Amino acid sequence: MTEIKHIASDDSPIYTLAIAVEFLGTHYHGWQRQREVLGVQQALETAIGKVANEPVEVIAAGRTDASVHASNMIAHFTTRAYRPTQNWLRGVNSLLPDDIALRWIQPMPADFHARFGAIARRYRYITLNQAQRPAILNHQVTHIYEPLDLAAMQLAAADIVGIHDFSSYRAAACQSNQPVRTVSHARLFTHGQFIVFDIQADGFLHHMVRNLMGTLYAIGKHHLEPADFLRILAKKDRTIAPPTASGDGLYFINAYYPERFQKLLPNAPLTPIWLNLPD
Repeated sequence: MTEIKHIASDDSPIYTLAIAVEFLGTHYHGWQRQREVLGVQQALETAIGKVANEPVEVIAAGRTDASVHASNMIAHFTTRAYRPTQNWLRGVNSLLPDDIALRWIQPMPADFHARFGAIARRYRYITLNQAQRPAILNHQVTHIYEPLDLAAMQLAAADIVGIHDFSSYRAAACQSNQPVRTVSHARLFTHGQFIVFDIQADGFLHHMVRNLMGTLYAIGKHHLEPADFLRILAKKDRTIAPPTASGDGLYFINAYYPERFQKLLPNAPLTPIWLNLPD
């Protein structure tokens, strides 16, 4: 690892490096760097900066909330420091906290941008639907002890697909300029005692997935009917929708890019690794 001590000069080339990050969000106040509390971004920038021997900014495809996890968050940074790929990977992972790890690192063209270049993002929300609470998976899933009507939830989830104004399903503090998003799929299925909500869209509003999940829970408990999802959507009023679901069960699992970038990015299992779901 002697190369880590190399100091790049001002005329060194600038490298753009994509990374996939796995993290448990339980002890972090979301992705974004903040002044008074710790975000995942800050922990990464500190570790990568030590290996690069210069300050770096890490830009992610999405900004997760407090307690939300990621199994494959795509991000990038630029640096004048050259390191072999395995040196980057081993060096950064040796400096990161135990609940954050790089899965891979990949040199990319200079115009790759993890956030603005993404054409779709994908999340999975994991519910453990059983009578007894979990211990090992505490804070890694959302536990619902009442039986849920999966068929009713699936009917409502089918209506999520398409181009919609999601004002009823975004947080009051959402800073997006407009509430319209295109959802390409929204699937609910079981895996043992787990209920998995898999959703992909061109982008997501603040708390959008968790708010959608809150309504799906209400439908699964028969507090609402499947048709109520579209009724709430049409009102464009967050105050009439059910409460926001916990962040514990939410995972950012991938971002997708135009083909010239996508073909360069390594393929990796997308699920929370312990769940062993098909992609």
